[in-house]
Amino acid sequence: MKYTLSFSESSKGWTSFFSFIPEKMIGMNSYFYTFKNGNLYRHNSNELRNNFYGVQYNSKITGVFNIESGSVKNFKTISLNSDDSWKCEVITDMATGFVDKSYFSLKEGDYFAHIRRYENDIDLSMRSAQGIGGTTLVNSSIPSATVVTFPFNIGSIISVGDIAYKNNSGSLLKLGTITALSANSITINTTVTGGNIPSVSDYILCIKNSTAESYGATGYYMQFELENDNTSRVELFSVGSSIFKSYP
Repeated sequence: MKYTLSFSESSKGWTSFFSFIPEKMIGMNSYFYTFKNGNLYRHNSNELRNNFYGVQYNSKITGVFNIESGSVKNFKTISLNSDDSWKCEVITDMATGFVDKSYFSLKEGDYFAHIRRYENDIDLSMRSAQGIGGTTLVNSSIPSATVVTFPFNIGSIISVGDIAYKNNSGSLLKLGTITALSANSITINTTVTGGNIPSVSDYILCIKNSTAESYGATGYYMQFELENDNTSRVELFSVGSSIFKSYP
């Protein structure tokens, strides 16, 4: 991808990347001018930010947390010392996550939010994934209320709203959303998008909502990308995170 880079004489360094690609650039009388499609533009002359040649862009900032680089850590939160909240996506060497702009809360002058996992992020090593067992009876006469029975008490760790899957020759096949529970059975709505009806003897497991059950992002380091779609001036002074050593 091509960018326009800006250089600061005062800091003697490259200060930013811009999405616009001009045909020619020139500075004159303390103003910056560019040409695009034969037209002349003067920059920094109005209050509409990130609009170049009639195209609106978003502000993006990328950074990395890499404290104690030799240890695996849990990155739990994102905090922004800013006058506006930002959309945030994170990636580590082990996981991915996000924070929607609407998730941030203003606390003591900073915007604060917990890092969430993506909705379809399935990690069977986490406590949010639980095996149930093999089925002995499947009643699918009403697909939206398919009753799956087990030869044992299924316990209390399963909840209404969990997503049921079956072991399909080593991979996972989605069955649907659990809508009801009894001592030895679950009721599944198999009519949801991607749902399937199980068979007798299938091994069933359930996975809780990955966004609601978020625990942050685990890894040696965490890269974050902040994005803001505000068309007026926004200031961002610092970015922080609550970081703990991981004890598996």
